[in-house]
Amino acid sequence: MRRMSRWEPDAAERLQQAAFDLYTERGYDHTTVAEIAARAGLTERTFFRHFADKREVLFAGSDQFRAALVDPVAAAPESATPLEAVAAGVEAAGSVFPALALVRRRHTLIRANPELEERELKKLASLAASLAEALRRRGVPDTAAELAAESGVSVLRIALARWIEDPAEQPWQAHVRKTMDELRCLTSEPTPAASV
Repeated sequence: MRRMSRWEPDAAERLQQAAFDLYTERGYDHTTVAEIAARAGLTERTFFRHFADKREVLFAGSDQFRAALVDPVAAAPESATPLEAVAAGVEAAGSVFPALALVRRRHTLIRANPELEERELKKLASLAASLAEALRRRGVPDTAAELAAESGVSVLRIALARWIEDPAEQPWQAHVRKTMDELRCLTSEPTPAASV
C-alpha cells in the first residue's frame, strides 16, 4: 500500500478516480470516505480538504462550470437575443468538461442513485437561477430571463445526454447547436400542409 502523504499535488484527481472506481465496484451507498481515501493512498483528512462529502466527488468543479456557462452570457453582443446569449454560454460550458469517458462514468453513477439524481437537479436549478440573473443584468425582463434560462438548462441537459450516448462522439458544440435548432423550431410558425 502506498505511504499516505499529507500533501500531494494530484490528491483531488486521485481521490476522484478512487471514488469513481469504488462507486462502480460497490455502489455509491456502500462506499465510505475512509475507503476512498485508502484506495487513493491518502488520509480522510486529505479527502475533506478537497471535498465536503462523498457526493461532492461527483460534482467537483461546479463553480468553474458555472463561470464557463454564465460568463459568455454577460459577454454576448448587445444585439444577441436572450436565447442567443444563453446558447453561447451552453456551448462554451463544454470547454470545462473532463474527457467524455469520465463524463459517461459520472452520468451512469448519478443515474443509479436517487440521492445523486436529486443533487444533480438542484445543481441544474441553481445554474438556471445564475443564467437568469446574468440575463437580468443585461436588461432582460424577469419572465423572459427565466424562460431563456430554463430553456438553456434544458438544452444543456438534452445535449449532454446526446453527447454521452453518441457512438460517433461528435463534439459537444454539435450537440448543443442541434438541440438549440430543435428548440427554435418549436417557436417557428408551422408550414401549412399543401392542399391535395
